[in-house]
Amino acid sequence: MDNTQAEKPPTFTKLTPVFVAIGCGLVTLLILQFVLFIGFVPSESMEPTISSDNSFIMGFRLDKDYQIGDVVIFQKDGAFMVKRIAYKEGDTVLHDGKEITVPPQSYYMLGDNVNNSFDSRYWDEPFVSKDDIKAKVIIPNCELKKVD
Repeated sequence: MDNTQAEKPPTFTKLTPVFVAIGCGLVTLLILQFVLFIGFVPSESMEPTISSDNSFIMGFRLDKDYQIGDVVIFQKDGAFMVKRIAYKEGDTVLHDGKEITVPPQSYYMLGDNVNNSFDSRYWDEPFVSKDDIKAKVIIPNCELKKVD
């Protein structure tokens, strides 16, 4: 046997970068699916807190302790929305001229831009169930800069 020839690396060593890339991709996918929520607000309903111009938001999915004042991402009628919790279960709200009580495990939502927000004040069913909340917003404005 000739010892002057270099030994070929095993196939596993050649594939290591591929396995690392796949592993990083899977970890990123899991984090985005179960820990973080990334999106954007296409309307002016949350201005000035969240700008609708070239910015995205990030929410944390694991924090389920929602309080009045928290900005949350939730699903309502098949669409994702971002609003601020204004009232929580047990609170009394004046809605359509009537006093109503927020049911258990539910919230009444308002946009920060009250003159331009489609929120609980206008919905037939004005409450959002805790189960429909997907994340609490932790980064309200991350601007995307246009590269010239």
